[in-house]
Amino acid sequence: MKTYDQILAEIHKKQFAPVYFLTGEEPYFIDLISDAIENEALDEADRAFNQIVLYGRDVDVETIANHARSFPMMGERMVVIVKEAQDVKNLENFEAYLDTVPETTLLVFAYKYKKFDKRKTLAKKIDKRGVWFESKRLYDSNIPGWIQNYLKNEGYSITPKATQMLADYLGTDLHKIANELKKLTIALPKNKSIDDADVERNIGISKDFNVFELQNAIGNRDVLKANRIVNYFGDNGKDNPLLVTAITLYGYFTKILKLHLATDKSQAALASALGVNPFFVRDYQAAARNYSPATCIRNISILREFDMKSKGYNSGDVSEKDLYREMIFKLMH
Repeated sequence: MKTYDQILAEIHKKQFAPVYFLTGEEPYFIDLISDAIENEALDEADRAFNQIVLYGRDVDVETIANHARSFPMMGERMVVIVKEAQDVKNLENFEAYLDTVPETTLLVFAYKYKKFDKRKTLAKKIDKRGVWFESKRLYDSNIPGWIQNYLKNEGYSITPKATQMLADYLGTDLHKIANELKKLTIALPKNKSIDDADVERNIGISKDFNVFELQNAIGNRDVLKANRIVNYFGDNGKDNPLLVTAITLYGYFTKILKLHLATDKSQAALASALGVNPFFVRDYQAAARNYSPATCIRNISILREFDMKSKGYNSGDVSEKDLYREMIFKLMH
């Protein structure tokens, strides 16, 4: 199966397959490929006559087939793009029409947020005839590398700390991350090495009061700094929800526990096991000296408790700021 980079490279070279089925839980890559075809398969003058964009909730299989079987007007190809194809009822029935689609048609299905069953006959036919692409969600540990690669392709580099700040703050929503990275590339000159100050100025993430700095404070048992940060979080709850912080810290203590259990303690092996940049391995080693395996397990349990409290379970009338303080106290004592 081709990667999205390979598919995009072929599209930019005007090497088109007759049919594309783009499916999976990560909509970003599906939109990227679908938009590239929409913008590059035809010249602007031809799009008015030979390009049709359909939406799944508005069409049925027969309607898609009728458009796909149309011939281009004064052009080499007809382009039919079915967006939100997951909303088409009984889409698997399109397999009965696929063989009737002429070679002059370029057909695209953008089937987002879930996977189409590849055992279906339609999937098998498309896989043989065109491009079948499965868009998988990235794990948290993959996000820093994705950010670095995105910026590298745009002509920028970024420091490890700035990368981690963005990853911790923006989560795994690639559309959201890409939009924020565009802000950076618009605001900063090419070949700039982006640092935490650039992120603070252009994205609005405080370089002193963020989850990355909170992790460092907890790892170093700096109680004063940790409490300053959570007080700031409590006063700015919209930008720093307890739920997100608890999930991030859950991952942090899970990594420390993995470090304790790792058999190969070399920096490269630990970076791979923890899914972090080697630059940060020493920080986790320092934290591991302050938190034993048993303490890590206890803290993971505490963070599960506050995950539930952040959702309103057994939290009573306690404010989020007070929940933050209670959570930090329990984690560090």
